[in-house]
Amino acid sequence: MALTALDARTALVVIDLQSGIAAMPTQPHSGPEVVARSAELADAFRNRNLPVVLVRVSFAADGSDAVPGRTEQQRPGGAFPEGWDVIVDELSGHPGDIQVTKRNWGAFHGTDLDVQLRRRGVTQIVLTGIATSIGVESTARAAYEHGYNVTLATDAMGDRDPEAHRASVERIFPRLGETGTTAEVLELLAKTHQI
Repeated sequence: MALTALDARTALVVIDLQSGIAAMPTQPHSGPEVVARSAELADAFRNRNLPVVLVRVSFAADGSDAVPGRTEQQRPGGAFPEGWDVIVDELSGHPGDIQVTKRNWGAFHGTDLDVQLRRRGVTQIVLTGIATSIGVESTARAAYEHGYNVTLATDAMGDRDPEAHRASVERIFPRLGETGTTAEVLELLAKTHQI
């Protein structure tokens, strides 16, 4: 893990920390741990007038806007419980935050995330969320492909599959950006972005 820099216009992008997903059992970091660390980062970014993006996944009640295509693994079916896609209380309620609703794993495809970031001059993103190997990794890959510098706060993410989490953190993320802990991101933020 080696964090070297945070650009002048860095945004925090939080993936799928909504009631129905944050409540799932995740490893090696639990949903409450991921939420608490993401909220700590969000507060630090807000205090420095840096963008905070809260991404959630949601679908129409009839599933008509779900991603089509055949897969070997069955997708969750049926109706989602009421409020499953609401951002957790620890992160919500800040009018300056950018909210993005996605219908895919990654936060860039089919959303205005790239436009929102570019309009604010953002050149780097710090990623957190659930699940490491799905929403976070997909968003990290797209961010890299869009030319953003990518930082991954690896203790502010969790996955239902600990091996998938480990593979993303150890094999994929170092090829897409820099990895570090929440504390390391906060330390670098304090050094480079004075309040």
